[in-house]
Amino acid sequence: MAGGTARSAAGFGIFGLAVGYFLCYIPYSGLVKALSSGEVPGVDEPVGGLVLLPAAALGQLVAMPVFLTAVGWWHYAHRREIGGRRLILPARTMLWAGFWMALIIGTTTLNFTFVGASILLMMLLMRGGVLILSPVVDLARRRRVHGYSWAALILSLTAVGVAVWDVDGYVLGVGGVLSVSVYLLGYVGRFTIMSKAAKTGDPDVDRRYFVDEHVAAPVFQLALCAVPAALGLGAWGRELRSGFTDFLLTPAVVPAFLIGVLYESLFVFGTWIYLDRREYTWAVPANRCASLFAGVVSAFALTALTGIPRPGNGQLVALAFLVAAVAVLSWPAVVRPTPRRGAHRLLVFVCGGNTSRSPMAAAIAVKELATRREEFEVASAGLTVRSPGAPLVPEAVTVLTELDVPVPVGHASRALTAELCLSSEAIYCMTQAQRHAIIALSPTTADRTYVLDPDLDVPDPSGAPLDTYRTTAHLLGQAVHTRLAELPPA
Repeated sequence: MAGGTARSAAGFGIFGLAVGYFLCYIPYSGLVKALSSGEVPGVDEPVGGLVLLPAAALGQLVAMPVFLTAVGWWHYAHRREIGGRRLILPARTMLWAGFWMALIIGTTTLNFTFVGASILLMMLLMRGGVLILSPVVDLARRRRVHGYSWAALILSLTAVGVAVWDVDGYVLGVGGVLSVSVYLLGYVGRFTIMSKAAKTGDPDVDRRYFVDEHVAAPVFQLALCAVPAALGLGAWGRELRSGFTDFLLTPAVVPAFLIGVLYESLFVFGTWIYLDRREYTWAVPANRCASLFAGVVSAFALTALTGIPRPGNGQLVALAFLVAAVAVLSWPAVVRPTPRRGAHRLLVFVCGGNTSRSPMAAAIAVKELATRREEFEVASAGLTVRSPGAPLVPEAVTVLTELDVPVPVGHASRALTAELCLSSEAIYCMTQAQRHAIIALSPTTADRTYVLDPDLDVPDPSGAPLDTYRTTAHLLGQAVHTRLAELPPA
């Protein structure tokens, strides 16, 4: 049975991912700011952001295959046959995903190098912008935005507002504004592609997205540095060229390379947070809160180590709002919905239109459960109900009658709801695709959502001859019998 995307694929729950992201962001942001401020021991002068970018890109390009090899995920990479050999080459859509991610990687590092702009200020601009984008992307993709996600978003934005109000005395020129704008554009492109190609709850689909984006992004990042460096386009082109030439022979190349390695860890933790099947309005605050909190810690650490002025008291107030946002996000997972137990234990059978497979399975279950001492309630629903209130199809009625299974009286098709999922003890669906859809609707019930027959999907008999319905009923009967035998006693 497939598990949750982030948990099963990366080995962490969403909060483990957020903690990992937080712990990696502290040294990453601190090292970038220290190197660009001339505060790294052994480095005599500040290093410009464009100068250190090539070494950082090389660092991530080296770290990427090391990670994919360590976790054994190379087999998820898309391959094409070129010159008689099958080579790793992401599909066109994933090349675009890698391009957008490369913009995000490069500008994230660059944003921490602007003189006169603190780590906290730049993080607030970046994180606040993405927080605003997240519900827009969700609504555009017609994803349901849960109430707790909206609450966490509001708390996060409040935290950003409080912190911005407290930040004064900074200088942010045209370069900084342009860099932040490109960063946000990268997220618009990335979220758009991720919504279409991944974020399904299917570990294989999401891992394939992760690997293809992961392979493409560092290559594009290096190319985005190398092309203007080779062409020598203005002062910024010359700085990038310096990063590829004389800078590689200085002691500063080691911390610059390490910046890329640290970003690799951020890429891993951050991407799996975003790939969580829940809406972006849920995932983005989890990611942004972790990084903002890390920024505050990093800023105080730099103050202790270098004498750079510490953040004002307003940032501490902002932290309180961030903690509240994390608590709101944590609530659905920490306080897990309690399935209906006691006098009546609810079992829910799910198919597409709720006019044949799921009501047939529910009727078979009712007959079999009548012999058990415990009291069960059985319900059925559909994921793609086009005509709510539709009756059981005649073929299903005929087959149930032949099997001496009581036909549900007054059956009316209805759509599956999150509330029905939350009140259930177990949810049984007909296909793997339906399971993924149910988990997207109700993520916290993933551990009690099952494909009725774990070995095969039960096909939709709609429009088929009566014999097909008989075959479907036979499959349902066997699967229902097996599943009910697995139910624990009350």
